[in-house]
Amino acid sequence: MSKDNPNWEGLLKWSLSHSDGTQPPRQLRLWGTGFKDIGGEGRLSEDGGFGGVGSLNEGRWWLGVVKPIWHVLNQWVNQTLAVFASTNVHALFWPHVFDSGMTSEEDRKWFMEAMQSQTIDVVKRMKEITQVMQTPEEVLDSQGVSPGDIEDMLDELQEHVESIDMANDLHSIGGLSPLLGYLKNRHANIRAKAADVVTTVVQNNPKSQQLVMEANGFEPLLTNFTSDPDMKVRTQALGALSSLIRHNKPGVAAFRLANGYAALKDALSSENVRFQRKALHLLHYLLRENRSDGCVVTELGFPRIMIHLASSEDTSVREAALQGLLELARGKLNETTGQSIEDDKLKQLLEERIQSISTMSQEELGAVKEERQLIDSLWNAFYNEPSALREKGLLVLPGEDQDSPPPDVASKHFEPPLRAWAPKQKPEKPSEPAKKETPLLLGPSFFSDSACIQSSSNGSADNSEGPTNASS
Repeated sequence: MSKDNPNWEGLLKWSLSHSDGTQPPRQLRLWGTGFKDIGGEGRLSEDGGFGGVGSLNEGRWWLGVVKPIWHVLNQWVNQTLAVFASTNVHALFWPHVFDSGMTSEEDRKWFMEAMQSQTIDVVKRMKEITQVMQTPEEVLDSQGVSPGDIEDMLDELQEHVESIDMANDLHSIGGLSPLLGYLKNRHANIRAKAADVVTTVVQNNPKSQQLVMEANGFEPLLTNFTSDPDMKVRTQALGALSSLIRHNKPGVAAFRLANGYAALKDALSSENVRFQRKALHLLHYLLRENRSDGCVVTELGFPRIMIHLASSEDTSVREAALQGLLELARGKLNETTGQSIEDDKLKQLLEERIQSISTMSQEELGAVKEERQLIDSLWNAFYNEPSALREKGLLVLPGEDQDSPPPDVASKHFEPPLRAWAPKQKPEKPSEPAKKETPLLLGPSFFSDSACIQSSSNGSADNSEGPTNASS
């Protein structure tokens, strides 16, 4: 299994095995900048030039880092120096590259071995994980691989497939099918973790969504969501389903055909807050994308359940339930279906929430900003009038002007060097009403042609004759 930190003990043994005192320390010549107190026969100048030969001692691990991999290796190089150095570490590392004409082949080989020992080939590692997933469970048990080891392996796989390219490559290397097979594993934690990895694979990734649908990944996810005895497995499967069918028309169609709305109703009736929240978010998405589904939702009795959840103690559940009710109100389902959305109970709920909000402190009011806006929108949608929150001045508090832009935090914290490099833009002037300009006349001259000719021929002519001739 991979580990978060390098194997320092193995690194120490490897270093000591190559430096037993029988040979002088290796000297690697480095071009660099910013090196201070590296403990060698020379110094690398701090002003950007080459100031001497830096000593790269294997026992002390005075290490210069190749520029392309500097950002990855910076942390562990400094930690290694702290472990092996006999004096205080005062090195400030900046990008360095080897001078190809000054380093021996043996030194290069030694350096590359050290670098490769701390780097990971992601595709190769994913293939190794795939091989483990393809191995039968009884074989893994006989080799001492525990369910906890499998969970750790899936954790690592999830980190790799956070990249969309790696997520799509998982199918190419044969890892998608065994991953979906783990959804049927006899260990609940493995089933839950496998669904979590599937969520990462398909999230905002149309290609992987299609691949999972083609690999029949929808069915085991739906089964785990609707009937798994473990609540954690059901919750993770619901999250994976939600990511799978978002912006995926075949996925939404399969969800409808599989009676997914009935399963969502059961999820809302559970006592698990996280399960309720995920179900409400998926319901809200489906209602927003498919207004016609509101008829089915109303007939199944969702409004009554959402009214109940709108008084939940959990803020996120209350807000998600109010959002669902607002989507129903926008669809005017009480008119199209001829069924009431229990106006009396809804009005009672909204009045109770308004009363509760009216007694909150200023800090508590700030925490329920979205809920205040949802209540006012619901009241206006159902009763065509503003809510009491607006009348009491609790809808928009001082400093919550909705039209004002958010505070410019980036300019304060990221001015050097991100914005300092960008050209300064001139502030836009406030728009002013356009001034009427005198139109440019392109027609014939105001003076007659004869007058113009006479004026040009008589350079010293009296100016008063021009208007006289023109008027005549």
